Amino acid sequence: MIGNDWDEKLSIIWHSEGFKKFMKVIENEYNTKTIYPPKNYIFNALKLTPYSNTKVVIVGQDPYHGEGEAHGLSFSVQEGIKIPPSLQNIYKELYDDLKIPIASSGDLTKWGKEGVLMLNAVLTVVKDSPASHRNLGWELLTDYIIKVLNQKEEPVVFILWGNFAKEKAKYITNPKHLIITSPHPSPFSARSGFFGSKPFSKTNNFLKEHNLKEIDWNLNTK
Repeated sequence: MIGNDWDEKLSIIWHSEGFKKFMKVIENEYNTKTIYPPKNYIFNALKLTPYSNTKVVIVGQDPYHGEGEAHGLSFSVQEGIKIPPSLQNIYKELYDDLKIPIASSGDLTKWGKEGVLMLNAVLTVVKDSPASHRNLGWELLTDYIIKVLNQKEEPVVFILWGNFAKEKAKYITNPKHLIITSPHPSPFSARSGFFGSKPFSKTNNFLKEHNLKEIDWNLNTK
């Protein structure tokens, strides 16, 4: 399915009858409606960030529902697409935290290659209908992904922005890991504690303390 070590870690899911039936439901959705992201991008986060390379997890809710936006990474949009308000606020906090210049692109692919798994809890959405695939079945897979990462011997940072993401903290019980929470970066809540939360420096300080390579958050460099 993925082409890296996630296939082994998730094999119990891939081969389950329940997941196979669920994927037929998703296939039918793609055949009868306009669904985002494009089918070949559904598992983009897992393809970009193998299990063995995952140092940080940023949990999102579901994909952007506008044309050309979603490409399988939480909070990220494809190159050339206008940067959404939540991502603009993430960039503002990144600048305030680490003085990294605000990027002109909303494509976070580089972070994925750095070891940041940008995981949406729901991996597909109907065009112009936010949360339309919530409780359809994706959560069984994505919750399992978090549980598998919780078992990791190497410390992982879980960044949970907003109440929806914070619900996933119950699956993160290994004391080796770090959980960073704050309000969502949405314009409706960013000023209630997201701004000033310094998640990027907290992440790198934790990685450094555990002799792990820090994340290069700068999207302006190759």
